[in-house]
Formats: sequence, structure tokens, C-alpha cells
Amino acid sequence: MRIYLDNCCFNRPFDDQTQLKISLETQAKIQIQKEIKQGKHELIWSSMLDYENRVNPFDVRKNSIAPWRNIASRVIMIKEAPSIITNAEEFVKQGLHRKDALHCACAQYAECDCLLTVDNRFLKVKVDNMKVMSPIEFINMEADSIEEG
Repeated sequence: MRIYLDNCCFNRPFDDQTQLKISLETQAKIQIQKEIKQGKHELIWSSMLDYENRVNPFDVRKNSIAPWRNIASRVIMIKEAPSIITNAEEFVKQGLHRKDALHCACAQYAECDCLLTVDNRFLKVKVDNMKVMSPIEFINMEADSIEEG
């Protein structure tokens, strides 16, 4: 499965783990990353992730996230196709912030199956041919497909 994790998702382990929802999302995200390393999923990266990680003021976070670029099977550059900007503008009209809209447009351009986020506003967006979901929803979807198969 081809997946894209937005910056909020990558940063989730650094949030307040005393909150149950955050802790569960962190555990799910870590499991997904293990599966990526095992080759079960294909990670897509983007120049938007490069930018957001570069401006992250916390070196520990920045240094933890940066190596995932090298694990990704593909890096989408926003300038790669005019459709990325056009689609991002449409996502802004749906209520996404510009950065999130660019993440979404890059994932869509890369033909990702899923975009993973922990941003509640982002989780409400509808994208043709791609699911936007939390890491917990993704793990549940995987479990459901195993039970069905």
C-alpha cells in the first residue's frame, strides 16, 4: 500500500503521551513505520515535508524525522507538476490550511492509497481515490482486511 504521512503524524511521538488518544496514535504510527521498513507499505515523501521539517525549531524532532526521506520510495517535488498547486487550491476551498492542502495534493499526485494525519480538520477532507485517515484508523483497516481475507 502506498502511504503518505503528514508532518503532524511524524511529530505525534513528541506530543503529550499522557493523553490516551495521542498515545494510541503514536503507537499506531510507530507500527506503521515498522511495516514501512519491513516493505509492507511504500512511503511517499514530499518537498512540503522537507520544508516543514527544515523549519522545525526542535532539533530532536527534526533529526528523528529527516531519515524517513531516505526510506521513502519517492519524493514528490511541488514544482514537479502544475496540477499539484491547482489541486492544493481546491483543497483550500474545502477548508484545509495551505500547507495541509499541499501535503494532500502531493499525496494525490503520487497516487497514494492513504494519507495519514492526526489533524482533525484534515481528517474531514474528501479526496478522490485516496483515503485520509488517522494512524489508528489505518491499523484498524489493516486488521479488518486480515480478518476478511
